[in-house]
Amino acid sequence: MTPITIALSKGRIFDETAPLLARAGILAEEDPDTSRRLVIGTNRRDVRLLIVRASDTPTYVQHGAADLGIAGLDVLIEHGGEGLYQPVDLGIARCRMMVAVRSGFDYEGAVRQGARLRIATKYVKSASGHFAAKGVHVDLIKLYGSMELAPIVGLADAIVDLVSSGGTLRANDLIAVEEIMPISSRLIVNQAALKLKRATLRPLIDAFARAAAAR
Repeated sequence: MTPITIALSKGRIFDETAPLLARAGILAEEDPDTSRRLVIGTNRRDVRLLIVRASDTPTYVQHGAADLGIAGLDVLIEHGGEGLYQPVDLGIARCRMMVAVRSGFDYEGAVRQGARLRIATKYVKSASGHFAAKGVHVDLIKLYGSMELAPIVGLADAIVDLVSSGGTLRANDLIAVEEIMPISSRLIVNQAALKLKRATLRPLIDAFARAAAAR
C-alpha cells in the first residue's frame, strides 16, 4: 500500500504543525531541521512526510507527488490553488501581509494624489489585486529576499511583505502603513487523491480539523 504523503516545509510551519500532527497520532521519526533526509518516516507505516520549500508545497500537492500539504495563504494565492482542496484553516504561522514604506514617506498623500507607485514584493498576485481594488496605479518589482532594502536604496516607494513582530521593519527605518490581509496556514489536499483515497484521507483531514480547533 502506498503511504499517505504530507508535504511540509522546514522552520516555523513544521514547528507549529508538529503538535497538530501529534494530536492526529503522527510523530516524525527525524527532525527535518537536523536531518538531511527529504522524505521522513513517521510512527505510522501508512504516513510519511515530504520536506519541501514552502513555495513548492502547493505544486507537489497539485500534481499528486503529495496527498496533503500545509501552506500559508500567501503561498496559495500566488500559486492560484488549481487542483487543490483547502478544507481546514489550521490557524498556525500567523502573520499579516502589509504595505510598508520608509519613515517619512507620505504614502496616504501619494495615493490621494494618484501617484504611480513602485512596489517591491514577491507576492505579485496579492499586491496587484490589492492596489487594483483601490484604483492605485503601481509598477510591481519582483524580489525574492531582503525586501526592506528596496525603499532604502530607492528601488521602490513601498514594499508588500509578511510582517510578524515588525522588528525587521523597525530595524531598517520602515513603517507598516496598510494591512492587505491576515495570513495563516491551511491544510491542502490533492482533489484526485481525495476521491481515490477517501477512506484513508478523510479521517486524517478530520483529525487535523479537531487538532486545529483544540489549539
